[in-house]
Amino acid sequence: MSAQGTPAVAGRTAGQSKATPKGAWTITFLLFLFMVVNFADKIVVGLAGVPIMTDMKLSAEQFGLLGSSFFFLFSISAIVVGFIVNKVPTRWVLLALAVIWALAQFPMVGTVSFTTLLICRIVLGAGEGPAFSVAAHAIYKWFPDEKRTLPTAILSQGSAFGVILAVPALNWIIVNHSWHYAFGALGIVGLIWVAAWLALGKEGPLEDTQVSAAAEPKIPYLQLLTSRTFIGCVAATFGAYWALSLGLTWFTPFIVKGLGFSQSQAGFISVLPWVFGATIVILTGWISQVMVARGYNTRAARGVLGSVPLVIGGLILAMMPHVQGAGLQIALLVVGSGLCGAIYVVCPPMLGEFTPTSQRGAILAIYGALYTLAGIIAPAVMGATIQRAGSTIDGYMTGFTINAVIMVGSGLLGLLLLWPNTEKARLTRGAASQAAALKGVVSPT
Repeated sequence: MSAQGTPAVAGRTAGQSKATPKGAWTITFLLFLFMVVNFADKIVVGLAGVPIMTDMKLSAEQFGLLGSSFFFLFSISAIVVGFIVNKVPTRWVLLALAVIWALAQFPMVGTVSFTTLLICRIVLGAGEGPAFSVAAHAIYKWFPDEKRTLPTAILSQGSAFGVILAVPALNWIIVNHSWHYAFGALGIVGLIWVAAWLALGKEGPLEDTQVSAAAEPKIPYLQLLTSRTFIGCVAATFGAYWALSLGLTWFTPFIVKGLGFSQSQAGFISVLPWVFGATIVILTGWISQVMVARGYNTRAARGVLGSVPLVIGGLILAMMPHVQGAGLQIALLVVGSGLCGAIYVVCPPMLGEFTPTSQRGAILAIYGALYTLAGIIAPAVMGATIQRAGSTIDGYMTGFTINAVIMVGSGLLGLLLLWPNTEKARLTRGAASQAAALKGVVSPT
């Protein structure tokens, strides 16, 4: 039995360990919508990839650069904002991020150069980099540790539903009007969320980071960042995000240019990985929470449960170049990449297990900043691979094979390194020993 199953949990009162405050699910729903907008913003360039490449006469390599540009400031912004939310209420940070997203979309409504498009995507990425970690930090102020996996799964579902809901609508605008107007529509939706959050958004009552800082021992950031579970979370989620960033940028162009479907058909097909991924995320969140409630330690209920699907997904994806038929290739791509979703559900709660409340915002942000570096690399690698291949389809298949290898490797690293239950005990003992030693030094007795 892990520390997860013990009756007393450091840093929480008995009341907090069971009760979920009134209004917690309303905030969860609003932050789910926050992530819906976030991923709709991300997907639009990939969805409009072929029209953008045609209108602006971009090569595959240039389009790969455009996909990567979104992540140029993504990680830096995530880290900076992560430390800010240790001091500033998440309510106002989330509001500021959403305003940036909305305003970054409107310059694309008119005639735009490649440079302007690139700059707007970089600004948008800077605004969206901290999104998930700040939203998770906000939700954890409403739910005790043993009840966090399901709300984390719902938050993660915003990514899937952002695509499922946005793709048909945005694709209709692209096909019937222009890809320029798709960006404008997203800007308007972003402002609507800002208005809703202003009216309904609140700070969670379970944790006050200023009170927590005084009440709980601080753990040096170096120890937190070099813990094997933190490294395992970054490694495992890096592989998953490699697949996700390829899906955001290259899935629709692959369907159109690689497999020969029309833009209208590609819009519907592009939803499939996200529908499957949504199912995986919800199942993972539910199964994990049931396992914890039944006494499984979090090594099994979170670490193993999140890592195994990555390995299986990578092996499925590796089969793509060796099968014939567009339908079968799409099925393998959908299932292989969709299985990645499990890791997003379990890693933030694992990090929250052993990170002091007053440091959690920064740790979640640094975690997000590191694994999303895959977003800079993956689209550019795919673009360069396609550009240098003998044929377009060969380039795509080589790119997906690279993705498969990375997924399997990251899943195996997760299995090796993710031990949040023992991590918590080790780091807590270390912090207590340091506090006792310090007290002995300053005490006159």
